[in-house]
Amino acid sequence: MQISEKQLSQVNHQIRALVSAGSFYGKKLEQAGIERVSTPEEFEKLPFSEKSDLRDAYPLGLMTAPEKDIVRIHSSSGTTGLPVIIPYTRKDVEDWAIMFARCYEFAGITPMDRIQVTPGYGLWTAGIGFQNGAEKLGAMVIPMGPGNTEKQLQMMQDMGSTVLCSTSSYALLLTEEIEKRGIKNKIKLRKGVIGSERWSDKMRRRIGEGLGIELYDIYGLTEIYGPGIGINCKYNTGMHYWDDYLYIEIIDPHTLKPVPDGEMGEIVITTLVKEGAPLIRYRTHDLSRIIPGECPCGSRFPRLDTIMGRTDDMMKIKGVNVFPSQIEEILQGFPEVSSEYQIRISHLDGKDTMRIYVETNGSVDFADLAGRLAAKVKSVIGFTPLVKVVENGLLPRSEKKTKRVIDERYD
Repeated sequence: MQISEKQLSQVNHQIRALVSAGSFYGKKLEQAGIERVSTPEEFEKLPFSEKSDLRDAYPLGLMTAPEKDIVRIHSSSGTTGLPVIIPYTRKDVEDWAIMFARCYEFAGITPMDRIQVTPGYGLWTAGIGFQNGAEKLGAMVIPMGPGNTEKQLQMMQDMGSTVLCSTSSYALLLTEEIEKRGIKNKIKLRKGVIGSERWSDKMRRRIGEGLGIELYDIYGLTEIYGPGIGINCKYNTGMHYWDDYLYIEIIDPHTLKPVPDGEMGEIVITTLVKEGAPLIRYRTHDLSRIIPGECPCGSRFPRLDTIMGRTDDMMKIKGVNVFPSQIEEILQGFPEVSSEYQIRISHLDGKDTMRIYVETNGSVDFADLAGRLAAKVKSVIGFTPLVKVVENGLLPRSEKKTKRVIDERYD
């Protein structure tokens, strides 16, 4: 997707705002002697922005609009280093609600739906993003927030919730609890809008079939408004994203050059109309591709493929680069294992060891399954892991995001 004339004009407006605010990016542009861009080629020479730039700007160095226009801040949920503080103007909050309402519409959700919001509120963008979008759409919001599964299920039944908004981890936990209690016939859910973590096809099937609902992937990150910048439609051929608010490139994470549509790489986002903290060429480190051609739904909005992982997901074990998505793909081929797994990497007796924990039901020979899984992993990634098979439900479940990779080498 090459940047359009209109988008270039919007980028130039952002450049002027960033330079006059004296932000980190404005300074980068001044050092590079760039005042405006006139062509796609010139745009591709603009410097990237990184999470480290945003951290260095803590607390309010990203604020580009006058403080009197800032109505809210949000913060990234990162666990290391300083948080990233993102200021929002009233227009930013409104634009985000418009994008989110559009997501709900693409998922076939209407003002007559009752939307149960389970992600966290507060500094995190998720809960309030799901709520603002639902209110913009005109639907009824049930703003539960995270945890308290007992109360979640009670309200789900009493209020007749028709849409569940959650992480995939919590959707799985709710699915299992509903089955355990035998209350599926009392649940009126018809759709699930799931975000904030990558999830496997196996997990998607488990939740979709367990709850009897249609599932939609929502995309977003705090630095770029929050969730709601893209969603798949009923044809499930990728996530439509809103190119009237964002320009998305896919780059090769090694050469940093844009790759053609259809080719996998790192998502880089430019906000076209954001006022509080506009970002130009922000490296998300999420891996995906732009899907060429038109969607069967007929929408003009371009599409991103499912997020395949992150450039920083990579684990280096015994000199081999391994991605969690490779392990997930292997597990897809074993119908007897659940969607849940855990990888633990440790350094014992001078060498790296990878242990993979998987779940299955009691009718399977655990030792035989462990042997077959270990052999398959070796054939794909080149070394044999230790595979530990446990009973269904024994691996941890989460009300937020599930931590699937635990690297004990640096503890």
